Amino acid sequence: MGTQPNAAPVIIKRKKVIEGGGHHGGAWKVAYADFVTAMMAFFMLMWLLNATTEKQRKGLADYFAPTVAISRVSGGSDGAFGGDSIFSEEVLPRMGTGATSLRPTESDKARGESADDGVRKDALEKINQALFDRAGLSAIQSAALAHVTTRLSDEGLVVELFDLPDAVLFNLRTDEPTPLLEELAFMVQQAFALVVNPLAIEGHVHSFPVVLRDRPVWGLSTARANRMRELLARQGFEEERIVRVVGHADRKLAEANPLATRNNRLELILLMIPE
Repeated sequence: MGTQPNAAPVIIKRKKVIEGGGHHGGAWKVAYADFVTAMMAFFMLMWLLNATTEKQRKGLADYFAPTVAISRVSGGSDGAFGGDSIFSEEVLPRMGTGATSLRPTESDKARGESADDGVRKDALEKINQALFDRAGLSAIQSAALAHVTTRLSDEGLVVELFDLPDAVLFNLRTDEPTPLLEELAFMVQQAFALVVNPLAIEGHVHSFPVVLRDRPVWGLSTARANRMRELLARQGFEEERIVRVVGHADRKLAEANPLATRNNRLELILLMIPE
């Protein structure tokens, strides 16, 4: 049988079927890896919150903070890697308050410090040495020093005398000093004799229950500060150096618990001498 010369050609299409199990692209793997990583980070965060202290958590937060805190130095650390402030002559010469060729900066100012910082640190070390080096002289003085702390403030050097649960500076709800406070007054006066700074005396007391009709916090804190002034004067401290005697009542607490014994305290502030 012959073929017809004008017949249309027959085209056969074969569809290739791909069985399951082949590659379908890698996008799902990336998404899954991100999910697993996020879950691992989440559980690590939960573990860190439970296993670290508040101070450690703050350090971790600062490390991962998106911004860099402004430091007293422009470099990364002290020593060989320490930097200068922008007022340093090598960094930003300027006329006026900054360092220039006319007014070169000193090493302490290049670190962002002032001359007062050095004076205050020296005073703190001198007072600390005069007070705390006496700890080995007698058991009484060693016990008394447990009631003393020192710190620097914007005004000057603060020497704080405070009550402990088993030993108080004044008899209960009075301004009558105990032998402990008299011993502390003697020790403090000897230390303060090493400097010539003026002195401010501030009294603080703990809160009293609100059910009391007459709460003696103002009068008691002021009376105790004034009694400390008298004790220092009796030990030979020059009263001309005392420029302020103040009672703060229970308005500035040392502990969050307003009834805590630690809130009963005296603050003796050696004020900075203006230039």
